[in-house]
Amino acid sequence: MLWRGLRIVRFYRILYLGMMKIKQTVLILAVMIGLGAVFVSPVAMAATTNKCGDTDTSIINCPHGKDDNGLWGLLILAINILSTGVGVAAIGGIIWGGFMYLTASDSAEQIRKAKMILWNTTIGLVVYAAMYSLLNYLIPGGLFS
Repeated sequence: MLWRGLRIVRFYRILYLGMMKIKQTVLILAVMIGLGAVFVSPVAMAATTNKCGDTDTSIINCPHGKDDNGLWGLLILAINILSTGVGVAAIGGIIWGGFMYLTASDSAEQIRKAKMILWNTTIGLVVYAAMYSLLNYLIPGGLFS
């Protein structure tokens, strides 16, 4: 009987150590994504200089071509803003879900909530990528060409 109890304790110890390793991996991944967003984003934005009227910008490009109208410019601006918002929300969701998973300890309910947040964030990114691809396919010449 004692041997069985020791085997159960050993099994739960191994399971606990495995969960801690997963939590550490999620935390490291969240930190790397956050640092990447902080350090890479300004460099990528500063690398391109666009013109909007007489003003140099690094975010908004508003070309004045022969078939450019106000509605087309607003559509492109809205999609750019939406893309940025989806990216920020996805990074926030991944960090929040990772933090909840990391601090869950033995709470099965908090682990379930954290996994649901991570799963919903992934679904949201896939749906947005599908919408973006569909818009690029439907609009003649692509969305940003």
